[in-house]
Amino acid sequence: MNHAESAYGLWTLVIINSAVFIMFAFSFFRPSTARDWRTFGVFSAFIIALFVEMYGFPLTIYLLSGWLQTRFPQLDLLSHNAGHLWSTLLGEKGDPHFGILHIASYVFLGYGFYLLSTSWHVLYNEQRQHSLAITGPYARIRHP
Repeated sequence: MNHAESAYGLWTLVIINSAVFIMFAFSFFRPSTARDWRTFGVFSAFIIALFVEMYGFPLTIYLLSGWLQTRFPQLDLLSHNAGHLWSTLLGEKGDPHFGILHIASYVFLGYGFYLLSTSWHVLYNEQRQHSLAITGPYARIRHP
């Protein structure tokens, strides 16, 4: 494992990103009851865990490190590209950001945003009329 610089251990970035996301959510959702605070606490814990895994300490890579080092002995587990586990496990070569998995994920994300946009429009109109949403994406799936 030879690496010039680790892609992890960026704790300042973990703190800044977590704070920005949590404060943004807090600006819209002001907890008032104990249940609200519990819900907000769970959301905050998820955000912190997300950024700790992304920038601080790669728990998934750590748990799989023994197996990964025996299967891929030349793999630098602390590099950024090794963090794209599916690309590594499927044997993709080159920059994982331009691999088929990333391109497919961009397509799925784009479709998800499209589905969210069309569903939101239908749901908003039906909610204003106090009726059940049964058109658009809601005609085929209950919770798009």
